[in-house]
Amino acid sequence: MGQQRARQSRPGPLLLVLMGVSGVGKSTVGKILAKKLACSFYDADDFHPPGNLSKMRAGTPLTDADREPWLELLHALLSELEAQGESAVLACSALKESYREKLTQDLPGIRFVYLRAGYVQLRERLAQRNDHFMPPALLESQLADLEEPAGAVVVDAGPAPPVVAAEVVRQLDLEVT
Repeated sequence: MGQQRARQSRPGPLLLVLMGVSGVGKSTVGKILAKKLACSFYDADDFHPPGNLSKMRAGTPLTDADREPWLELLHALLSELEAQGESAVLACSALKESYREKLTQDLPGIRFVYLRAGYVQLRERLAQRNDHFMPPALLESQLADLEEPAGAVVVDAGPAPPVVAAEVVRQLDLEVT
């Protein structure tokens, strides 16, 4: 796990959750941010149980019940990181307020960054993916589930990922390596 280098107003690790629908660039931007912040990067997709991945590959949207064990794993990860004083960036859709509440239960210091892009751009990005389990057909269900977060930093995900990452750093006033 990386050394904390972020300037912030409270002690403790910097835990950022990059959220938004599939295709918005969470993983790409998250990896860039983690490198700039000299901290670890985690992709919530890596924590899905095989059954969830199979459903999504088949074009079946996940239910809240499908997501529950996944969210519990992610909360455990964030809790462990905070307990160890480790900073990290987590790329996670976190589409609903209830999901964000589950992620942050007893972890008030987590910061959410909502990456937002237009529908046409999202469809184009998803259509260009060849190696991802999430088919473009599920974009509509994700947009239907999306509850835009109150209190999150909102960043336009339209520009190139390094530009988006730089805007996150600017809006959060973070010190980078």
